[in-house]
Amino acid sequence: MKPLTQAKWVLLTFVMVFSITTVYCQQDTQSGPSITKSEKQPQEWKHSIGSSLFLLRNLDTKEPPMYFQLNYGHQLAPGKIIIAEAITWAYYRPLGMQWWDASEDKYPGKIRAFGIGAGYQHFYVKGLYSTVQVTPFLQKFYDNEDSSIQSGFQLWCQFRVGYRVEFFNKRWFVEPSVVCNYWPVNTNFPAPFEVVENNWPNYFLFEPGLHFGVKF
Repeated sequence: MKPLTQAKWVLLTFVMVFSITTVYCQQDTQSGPSITKSEKQPQEWKHSIGSSLFLLRNLDTKEPPMYFQLNYGHQLAPGKIIIAEAITWAYYRPLGMQWWDASEDKYPGKIRAFGIGAGYQHFYVKGLYSTVQVTPFLQKFYDNEDSSIQSGFQLWCQFRVGYRVEFFNKRWFVEPSVVCNYWPVNTNFPAPFEVVENNWPNYFLFEPGLHFGVKF
């Protein structure tokens, strides 16, 4: 498989988000008349676990992100959910490089990040929601020989706006979204990495996303 460019990954994500959302919306509409009254009032699930469609990026053989994510949600009250997230991934280019940028700027190696974050998700009308989340990351810097050369710290802040689509008695869900990321703290870069990093801002705008999960 040939590695995809960042723009192609964005396009692929948008297509999959649109396709999955359309399919489930059609299923809900088509099955509506046959749903019984008891099925319209499913059990009130208080917990959920899930992950992200970004896992598909692990198929990239040239710059594999080695991405893994697990989310846990707990409903405090209807429409109010607190979130805990464990996440790790590797990246090879500055995170502030917007998806429409055509630059070939690249680190002399890679950065591997490990983080545990917390957030708050609030639902408005129907499935419309917003999420605010903060994740501290321990970062390890690797050179082109894949040798660890240094460690650093990153504070990752995220604001997400999206829509939850529920199915299978409203227990399973997908959440297409648009995300803005900002990292005000990003420390201890090795000098060769810092030269590349300083060319780019400390934010990333309008990232498409698709979370999925199950309630229990």
